[in-house]
Parts: sequence; C-alpha cells; structure tokens
Amino acid sequence: MELIKSFIDLFIHLDHHVAELAAGHGTWIYAILFAIIFAETGFVVTPFLPGDSLLFVLGALAARDSLSLGALWVLLAIAAVAGDAINYWIGKKLALKVLNNEKIPFLKQEYLDRTAAFFEKYGKKTIILARFVPIVRTFAPFLAGVGKMKYAVFASYNVIGGLVWVTAGLGSGFLFGNIPFVAKNFSMVVLGIVVLSLVPAVLEFLKHRQPSGNIDKTYRG
Repeated sequence: MELIKSFIDLFIHLDHHVAELAAGHGTWIYAILFAIIFAETGFVVTPFLPGDSLLFVLGALAARDSLSLGALWVLLAIAAVAGDAINYWIGKKLALKVLNNEKIPFLKQEYLDRTAAFFEKYGKKTIILARFVPIVRTFAPFLAGVGKMKYAVFASYNVIGGLVWVTAGLGSGFLFGNIPFVAKNFSMVVLGIVVLSLVPAVLEFLKHRQPSGNIDKTYRG
C-alpha cells in the first residue's frame, strides 16, 4: 500500500520531484531525464514510467528558466527515438518466442493484445500514434520488431513520432504550464494528463478484447 501511495504521489507532485532533482543534481538532471524517457520507450518492463506528464512538467519548468528547453528537446528527442529503436530490436530478437506463444516473464498478454488492436486499426501509423498512449507506446515498437516490419519503414515513423511527441509535450508545458489557473492547480492538471492519455488505450482494449491474430502478418511492413 505504501508503494502505491508513493507511486501516486510521484505522479501528482511530479513537478516538485523534478525540481528537487534539478536542484540537487545540477546538469546531471539531463542525464537522469534522458534515462527515464529512454527506458519508458525502450524496455517493455518499464511502461509505468512517466512520459506525457513528465514532458509537460519539464516544459513548464523550462518556461520558469529552471531547465533549458533546447537541451531538453534535443536530448529527449534522441532518447525517445533511440528507445523505440532498441525496443524494435528486442522484439525482433524474441519474435519466435512471441509467435509461438511461449511464456516470457516480463510480457503481459493484455498489453500485447491492447497494442495489437492499435496495429489492426492504424497499421504502421501506430508507431507515431502510440507515442501518445501509455503502455501502447512501450509495446508498439516491440511488436513491430516481432512482426518483422522493415527497419527502414519503422525508423522513418519512429523519428517522426519521437520528434512530434517530445515537441508536443514540452511545447504544451512551456506555453500553458504557467498560466495562473494551471499553475494553481498544477497537480490536478498533471493527474488529468495521465488519465486522459489512458483513455484511448482503454477504449481500444474494450473494443478488441479478443486475442490478437497473426502477429507476423499484422505488423509486417
């Protein structure tokens, strides 16, 4: 229970925690933030890390001159693109196990099915659209690798998606994070971002509750 409370507190008061990290670690904060975004997009075992909400918070802090917007944009864009690339190759490496329905300890079938629903509806564009959907964001590049999507095709969607996601997240925080109403209710706004970002994934999951079909065929491109 305490762990859950701590996790909720981390998300609700994300701005305070990031500000404390920045004050205590100086320029090393950029390396820490790079690692968080890289891990959130690069490893299927860390879909719980903050993504959309973190970018919004960082944009707001950059508007207060607590962090450099330019440095954040460059480093986090690289982290997002590199994370998805690593995730793709992990998926390609484990393709046979997934396609043969072998049990892999760190993979939850419901997450695979939820991501499969996105691929079935949006095809290769899922690599871009999934950037804005927690959990699906983490599993989309993995399943692209499993389904043997051509890397050149994946890479183009990956770069576009990574740039758009980081730009939108940081930009919205920079422009709107310090508006008096938002600043006064910042914790609730961050919580709202988390909830809203989960809505598409929940709706897609409810619409496609049946197990995914031929993964190799679905994600090939």
